[in-house]
Amino acid sequence: MARHRKPDTDDLDCPLRESSFFDTPRSDRDLPVDTMYISTASAVDRESVAASVQARRGGAHRRQSRNRPGGRALVLSVATGALLAAGTSASHASTGSVSVPVELDQQPLAPLEQALASAPEILQVPKLAELGRLAEQLARGTERDTDRASREAAARQPLTMAPVSGTLTSNYGPRWGSTHYGLDIANEIGTPIVSVTDGTVLESGPASGFGLWVRILQDDGTIGVFGHINETLVTAGQKVRAGELIATVGNRGQSTGPHLHYEVWQADGQKVDPMAWLDARGVQIQPPAVSD
Repeated sequence: MARHRKPDTDDLDCPLRESSFFDTPRSDRDLPVDTMYISTASAVDRESVAASVQARRGGAHRRQSRNRPGGRALVLSVATGALLAAGTSASHASTGSVSVPVELDQQPLAPLEQALASAPEILQVPKLAELGRLAEQLARGTERDTDRASREAAARQPLTMAPVSGTLTSNYGPRWGSTHYGLDIANEIGTPIVSVTDGTVLESGPASGFGLWVRILQDDGTIGVFGHINETLVTAGQKVRAGELIATVGNRGQSTGPHLHYEVWQADGQKVDPMAWLDARGVQIQPPAVSD
């Protein structure tokens, strides 16, 4: 019959010495070991801790080796697992998110126009000196614009030249009981005669009463007549430019001296005042001097 020796305290699989049992208040020491472990563990791990402790108690009658530390390690591992499980449960409980509906008082945003209308308005009032300079600049700008417009209008207007240089001896109008339909400009024979405008030569050669003449269809549809010429330098159908040489001053036909007789006919044959026509196109011809 086997004798049972009194177990040594080192063989007891109880975590009394390895745990913080002796560091706890006396009220906690009186509690059973199982109760202390279970109180520190979570509810989920209480059964596992109790089962582990009961299993260790059931095998306490077997002979244990004095140098075997397995019992203590097992109790420590069980306690550590319980503590870790409790911490994990607490961690899961603390990190869980809970949706709490919060009602915020939503205030509609004021429109931009409303905000701008309510903002204070700051007016910049220019100084009188600045207003004076501004008015002066505007006046100069207006003057420049007017001058430029005049130049552009003049550039668009067809170029018109005086037909010949010399002295105006007779004007358009009544003369010696009849009507004189042209301008008489006296000069020496051979003085150049030029086309008054751009145009086309209609006729160049002999003419009754004029001796020789040149007729040119001018740029506005009128016909320029150049009579009493000495010689013609153009032919019918020729294109001419304003200021281009077309003939020379002569004394042919019914003439009282070397001069150019210049007339302006409208398309229907009506004869108009050449001086008024030239003046309207910017060409000034001085009237003859009146003697006492």
